[in-house]
Amino acid sequence: MTATAVGCLLDARPEAIRIDPTRTAVIVVDMQNDFGAEGGMFQRAGIDISMIRAAIAPTARVVRAARVAGIQVIFLKMAFLADLSDAGPPDCPNRVRHLQMGVGKTVRAPNGDASRILIRDTWNTEVVQELAPNANDIVLYKHRFSGFFETTLDATLRRSDIKYLVVTGCTTSICVESTIRDAVFRDYSCVLLEDCTGEPIGNDLPRSNHDASLLSIRTLLGWVSTSDEFIKALGVAPGPGPSDVR
Repeated sequence: MTATAVGCLLDARPEAIRIDPTRTAVIVVDMQNDFGAEGGMFQRAGIDISMIRAAIAPTARVVRAARVAGIQVIFLKMAFLADLSDAGPPDCPNRVRHLQMGVGKTVRAPNGDASRILIRDTWNTEVVQELAPNANDIVLYKHRFSGFFETTLDATLRRSDIKYLVVTGCTTSICVESTIRDAVFRDYSCVLLEDCTGEPIGNDLPRSNHDASLLSIRTLLGWVSTSDEFIKALGVAPGPGPSDVR
């Protein structure tokens, strides 16, 4: 069913949800080089990023369709200040675990320029090139897993009277689910597009963290749908873009 004066009906689990495009934002969580590109933090650590790479093409179609429909697109980027002053005290898990992953380490970007792992305004924390934001998109930094913690995300959404969040990004069970949980606590209605997210943790298990998050979200936290269903509900053509991303 396409968009109407009373919104559009999006096929989802546990049941269809009617969303108002004028009160909807598409959230792209942490689809940045450190997580989804060769030379980024994950790839350097030997972490399989194939499921994150697989989420890029459907996310790109969703972003293009949202722009055509006049829906605000908001990119969240996980990154710290250069002096790590926003990473927390020396013994807090946020700082300790990120330092173990090499946060702040100076590295070379693929083009040879100096960069730093998970530090603001570097190649490592740029949005992957296939999803590059445009002038009408909003880009916000965050320094914890949730996009709402000590950021302007909530104020930004409320200024535009946003109620519905269509969520994409990585990783499913960490930053994506953390952001959805905080959104639910603030009474937003969240729809996660399952083919637009990925999760390395537990990917080799019979049931992965990605699967567990989908179950939690569709059971108690919101709705789960797909990029095709979202685009179909909007009734718009997403326009040209990369045909495939490996």
